[in-house]
Amino acid sequence: MHLKHKLLLLTILLLSSFLVQAQKSFKIVPLGVFGGIDESNLSAYMVAPIGSNNYICMDAGTLHYGIEKAIENKVFTIPAEQVLKKYIKGYCISHAHLDHVAGLIINSPDDSAKNIYAFADCINTIKTHYFTWASWANFANEGDAPQLKKYTYKVLTPGMETDIENTAMKVRAFPLSHSNLTSTAFLVQSKGDYLLYLGDTGTDEIEKSHNLQNLWQAIAPLIKAGKLKAIMIEVSFPDEQPDKTLFGHLTPKWLMTEMNGLAKLTGANELKNLNVVVTHLKPPYISIQKIKKQLGAENNLGLNLVYPQQGKVLDF
Repeated sequence: MHLKHKLLLLTILLLSSFLVQAQKSFKIVPLGVFGGIDESNLSAYMVAPIGSNNYICMDAGTLHYGIEKAIENKVFTIPAEQVLKKYIKGYCISHAHLDHVAGLIINSPDDSAKNIYAFADCINTIKTHYFTWASWANFANEGDAPQLKKYTYKVLTPGMETDIENTAMKVRAFPLSHSNLTSTAFLVQSKGDYLLYLGDTGTDEIEKSHNLQNLWQAIAPLIKAGKLKAIMIEVSFPDEQPDKTLFGHLTPKWLMTEMNGLAKLTGANELKNLNVVVTHLKPPYISIQKIKKQLGAENNLGLNLVYPQQGKVLDF
């Protein structure tokens, strides 16, 4: 091959790589990926636009240990306490169960001033059960006195887009049904592209709800326009778990039921290769392996199923 042809081929490869990279909009650093008993690896995902270190943390079950794992993987080059203080600009909390807020509470003495974005009932639980001087110091701007005012509560209104302060992102929140309480789906927007993160949720059929159907209707136009980069959604149990003991969670069967419901709004071809990040798998290991096997077998839509690993970057 002549030198000129080699240079042309190299240029084409570099341009192709650049174009693929340019199509990506978000980077995600999983700080915790499981539900259940492993307190070192509970739901928490740092999300930022590609090229930025101004993150929002989606839930906060595990923070410090996950940041340390990311540092081990050379995701960050500054100390863990500086990642916590400087890079995480706020928290979007889907609901106030401990496996989604424990890291926020425990790390609050060493954190910097920032906002907590959530629905009013979630904020009320944090205010009256965690940031009280009976269970922990009150690091927030409301609730028991004295208020240390490190965190500022930002109540989200369903469906209304809100700026995430000190970032280039906006968020819209949608209610989800999680057994006896309301959870949240966060639709994050950056420069016209979107990422959808769901907190814990059950399927509409079992929850006697229309919340997921309403969410699918909201995002279907974004999928058709090629603007939704990924859906992050939980699957907590394998299919063997009885419906009556799901407690507001999904199995592979119920996830695929919901995805097929979404396909009715978009057309099945629009979901082929859609990035679906599977979150909140509950240990033990054998259950997680069953979930992955069942999802692979039941994936009739050709979704790109992604299993996040603590401290390893995803970009979409």
